[in-house]
Amino acid sequence: MKKIIVITTLVVSLLTGCGLKSDVKVLKLGHNLDTKHSVHIAMEYLAKRVSELSDGKIKIQIYPGGVLGSERESLELLQLGSLDLTKVSAATMEGFVEEYKIFGLPYIFRDKAHAFTVLDGPIGQSMLAKGEQYWLRGLCFYDAGARSFYASKPINTPEDLAGLKIRVMQSITAVEMIKAMGGSATPVSWGELYTALQSKVVDGAENNPPSFYLSHHYEVCNYYTLNEHTMIPDVLLMSTHAWNKLNEQERKWLEQAVKESVVVQRREWKKSEDTSLAALKKEGIEIIIPDKKPFMDAVTGVYDIYKDNDKIYSLIEQIRNTQVPEPDSTTVQTN
Repeated sequence: MKKIIVITTLVVSLLTGCGLKSDVKVLKLGHNLDTKHSVHIAMEYLAKRVSELSDGKIKIQIYPGGVLGSERESLELLQLGSLDLTKVSAATMEGFVEEYKIFGLPYIFRDKAHAFTVLDGPIGQSMLAKGEQYWLRGLCFYDAGARSFYASKPINTPEDLAGLKIRVMQSITAVEMIKAMGGSATPVSWGELYTALQSKVVDGAENNPPSFYLSHHYEVCNYYTLNEHTMIPDVLLMSTHAWNKLNEQERKWLEQAVKESVVVQRREWKKSEDTSLAALKKEGIEIIIPDKKPFMDAVTGVYDIYKDNDKIYSLIEQIRNTQVPEPDSTTVQTN
């Protein structure tokens, strides 16, 4: 009932608030993350920057913490035009755009530099546009790090997963990946995972360092193996209903602010990863840095799922063939 009231209030606000002042457009942005998360920090920057660029003609109001519903519900609100902007995992977009399944493939990205080259380049821009036919216009990709294994026993090689029940997201690709490595994939909701780990319903799970630390899963899992098998990005999306109401200049202001927010988010994400790993070590968690090659070799067969899907397999080949440009020696990096 509370969720319905909030959403109803939002719709009324959009209908009665946005457009009363002809020189101000208010965009509603909802997401499921905490206000301390790097994505929220980037969104606050985005809101401030677009207001500056437009001289107050565009305002973004942020609704964090899932007050407007789950990621899927937020996407549905975008489709209806009842919400303007949201952030979801690329994994959530699989249910709307088939090509997004590509991001769940293990080791599709060689490293973070390769991932950013793909996401910021022609392939990434093409992916962002694929949701438009479903009223979902992609604006940018945010960094969500790499997912790695954590468990109650050390995992140094894929063989160490034998006999272990590993929690995964509800994804065919994720299930096949764990199976290929010798483990037993067990889908469990995120909210129930701590209890599942504590009661040994599952023996381990996989996620990025901030999620492992902030969830307190380290209290029941003493080992964290940085094998980094997937790098599934977050996606910032806008309702095409809202996009179509912006004029050309307003779109340029928004796109510039979004582009700048990506830099902010990736910097903040790196800080959160470093902070989380340091905190985990302080808590006595053993951080294992394994040889990734055995893990990569173990999952090559997962790609066969899409051998007969020309659309997906063509993307796989394009991503594999993407080369990371050499860094410009004249550019000073300021991280």
